[in-house]
Amino acid sequence: MNTSVISPEVRARVRGLAIPVALAFGRLGLTPNALTVLGFGIAVVAAVAAAQQAWVAAGLLVILGGVFDLFDGALARATNRVSRVGAFLDSVFDRAGESLLFLGIAIGCVAVGFVGGALLAAGAMAASFMVSYVRAKSESLGFTPGTGMANVGIAPREVRLVIATVGLVLAGAGGGVWQRDCGSLFCVGSDLGPGSPWLAGSLAIIAVLATITTLQRILYVVREPANKEHE
Repeated sequence: MNTSVISPEVRARVRGLAIPVALAFGRLGLTPNALTVLGFGIAVVAAVAAAQQAWVAAGLLVILGGVFDLFDGALARATNRVSRVGAFLDSVFDRAGESLLFLGIAIGCVAVGFVGGALLAAGAMAASFMVSYVRAKSESLGFTPGTGMANVGIAPREVRLVIATVGLVLAGAGGGVWQRDCGSLFCVGSDLGPGSPWLAGSLAIIAVLATITTLQRILYVVREPANKEHE
């Protein structure tokens, strides 16, 4: 079952394109785990940029970190250094990086008075965490061995990062997300910065699509005959 907008074929093709770059990093002496940590470092810088309302820089760093994240796994596979520890670290740092990004966006929104944007960032983070949790829990119980669950759901991590990047870049390019004091969490019209609809819209889309993805994955585990327990 493949309900993701990113098909297994596309994933395989992108991973293949990442191999030459990953091997170049390897020739510099970097290990797959080192690349994982470097990718996380990029996510941290993106979060700091968002907290400082450097929205365009944050968006570009998000997509850079997303591309960079391909290299650790590509290097591990190309050099036959795939390990459970490496997969564990990759998953943990991915989750940490994504959560820090949303935290940085929330801080940046609060700093300019856009409390509604901060709430949407919190909602997007919570919904995104549920996507990852459902996959991890199903795999730990033996329902979806391998990477099968990665192909279930319309908004895996890659899609969420692209949406976040678009929202951040357009928010910054559109004039920022400052908000005047209008006595409400969700101000409208002239009370909002001209770039705020882009950021708020992207966060709302992430929250909705991530929630749908979570439900798709739950239904997959429940309905798929191969995943049902036999008494």
